[in-house]
Amino acid sequence: MLRDVVRRIRRSDVALATAFVGYALVEELLIRMPGDWWPGLLAFYAVLILLRRQFPLTAMLPHGIIVMNSFYVEFTFDGEKTVNFRLWQVVAMIICSYAVGRWVPPFGPDRRLTRRGVTGALLILYTVALYYLNNPGDPMADIFFPGTPYVLGVVVAVQARKLAGAAAVRAEFRERQAREAIMEERVRIARELHDMVAHSVTVMVIQAGVVRRRLDADLPVDPQLLRSIEESGRDAVVELRRTLGLLRGEHGDGPAQAPAGLDRLDDLVGQVREAGLRVTVRRGGTPAPLLPAVDLSAYRIVQEALTNVLKHAHASAAELTVDYRADGLHLGVVNDGPPAGRASGGGQGLIGMRERVTLFGGDLTAGPRPGGGFAVMARLPVAAGEARA
Repeated sequence: MLRDVVRRIRRSDVALATAFVGYALVEELLIRMPGDWWPGLLAFYAVLILLRRQFPLTAMLPHGIIVMNSFYVEFTFDGEKTVNFRLWQVVAMIICSYAVGRWVPPFGPDRRLTRRGVTGALLILYTVALYYLNNPGDPMADIFFPGTPYVLGVVVAVQARKLAGAAAVRAEFRERQAREAIMEERVRIARELHDMVAHSVTVMVIQAGVVRRRLDADLPVDPQLLRSIEESGRDAVVELRRTLGLLRGEHGDGPAQAPAGLDRLDDLVGQVREAGLRVTVRRGGTPAPLLPAVDLSAYRIVQEALTNVLKHAHASAAELTVDYRADGLHLGVVNDGPPAGRASGGGQGLIGMRERVTLFGGDLTAGPRPGGGFAVMARLPVAAGEARA
C-alpha cells in the first residue's frame, strides 16, 4: 500500500512541496513572524501537499480541525493581544482547497452529485465557517482563502473532463477511420487477388478443355499440359485461401487491366524519375518465381513507398532495393528527406503496405532514419508454403 502511494507521487508533487517548505522557512527565518512556530507542523503540511492529489479530502481535513482551532491562538505582543498568524499555513490551505475542487469535484462525469464530491464541498464550507469565526475582521478575505481556490479547482476539473471527452471522441474517430481504411484496403486487395484466382482458373479451364478434346479424339496428351493444370490449380487454391474472409466490393473500379508485377518495376521507376526524384535501383540475390498475388503485392508496396516519397518526404533522391534471400523477397525504399519531415506519411499508405505483408505472413518496418529521411523495409515470403493462409 505504502509502496503504491510512493510510486504514484509525481515530480510536480515533490517540487510543489519543496517550494512550499522553502517559502515557509523564508517567512519564519527572514521575515520573523511574531510568535512561536513548530517545525514538525511545517513538515506535516509538506506531507499533506505532497499527497494532496492522491488523498485530497484527507489533505484538506486538518485545515478545518487543526489550523482553524489551534494556530489562531491569542498571545501578547508589544502589550497588545494578537493572533499567531502564519501565512504559510494559509498557503497550504489554498493549495489543498484547490486539490479538493480539482480531484473531487461535486459532479461526476454524468453531471450528477457524487458522495465524495458532496463530502468535499461540505468540508470546504466547514473550513470557510471556521476561518470566518476565528477571524471575522475581513469577511471577503475569509471567503477568498478557502473558497475561491476550491471553485477554481472545480472549474479546472470540469474543463479537463471536457477536454478528455473531446480527446476520447477524436481518438475514437481516428480509430474508426483506421478501421475503415483497413477494410477499404482489404477490399482492394481482395479484388486484385480475385483477379489472380480468376486468371488461374481460366487457364485451367482452357487447358482442361484441350485435354478433353484430345482424349475424345484418341490423341496423346502432353504430360506437361497436365502438370500446368496441376500448378494452376495449386496456385488458385493458395489464392482462394488467402482471400477467404476478405470483403469484396460489388462494383469494380473500371475496366480490367493486366495485373502489375515486379517485371514492370523499371516502368514505375521511370515514371518516378520523370516526376523529379532520383531513384537508384539495387538488386540482389537470384530471382525466384513468385505467386501472382505476391508479385502484385510487391509491386504495390514499392509503388506506394515511392509515391509517398514524392508526396511527403521533400526528398531529392531515393534508393530502391530488391533482394531475393533465403527467407523471402526483401524490399526497401530509403530517401534522403529532411529529419523533421514525415517522409512516408502516416495514413492509408502505410496501412495498405502493412496489410499486404501481413496477408502473406511477411513483415514491414517503417520510420524515420537517425540521419534524416525515411525508410520502408518489407519482407514477403517467396515460397507458397511460407505464406500465412
